[in-house]
Amino acid sequence: MASPDLVNGYGRAMTDRTPLSRLYRGTRERVSALLAEGVDDTLPVPATPGWTVHDVVAHLAGVAQDAVAGRIPTQGPTPAWTSTHVERGAGVPLAELLERWADAAAGLEAALDVSPMWPPVMDAASHEFDLRGALGDTGARDSDAVVICSKVILTGLRPPAPLRVITEHHDVRVGPDVPDQDRVLLRTTSFEAFRWRFGRRSRDQLLAMDWSGDPGPFLPHLCVFGPADHDLVE
Repeated sequence: MASPDLVNGYGRAMTDRTPLSRLYRGTRERVSALLAEGVDDTLPVPATPGWTVHDVVAHLAGVAQDAVAGRIPTQGPTPAWTSTHVERGAGVPLAELLERWADAAAGLEAALDVSPMWPPVMDAASHEFDLRGALGDTGARDSDAVVICSKVILTGLRPPAPLRVITEHHDVRVGPDVPDQDRVLLRTTSFEAFRWRFGRRSRDQLLAMDWSGDPGPFLPHLCVFGPADHDLVE
């Protein structure tokens, strides 16, 4: 699940304009529709090595259950914590896991309206595209969740050198305050930014992005998690 440190001034402002409960609910409903019937839930999910489609859904349901029950680790997500979700969902039919997620999500969505929290929203949105990648589906890449979350996490970049990131939706300046001509420029898309910020791209893929200058100073700061050990093509 995403780090709470991602919430900055922009992120808090966004909650006033776009309820996080709506972003979370939209993601959950798209995932549920995607997996409604005929999906092989034993398929591996390349973006989450070692997990299947079933495991990812068990995690999503587990996060919602734990959030409502107050069982979120104070230090943020840990492998031990996420593994409990997979264990809890073992042997449970996929349709039932989706029902468990919906049941717990009602309480989480109500809590998001009272106390906005980005981590469960970003976690669910990130895993939506992990699942779509596993199924070969390229839908929803222009969803509100992608557009809004990408702006929040791009604004949260803290590189040691001046950087400007331009997508089809956003123009973000981070790092030391210098004139634009002195910034390295990275052109990408909101979807790609959302994916590489959460470690869904390899170091080689990060290097191969559209940089106007040396990407070296920025590479260690691009990913909240990761980067991925191997190229991930979606």
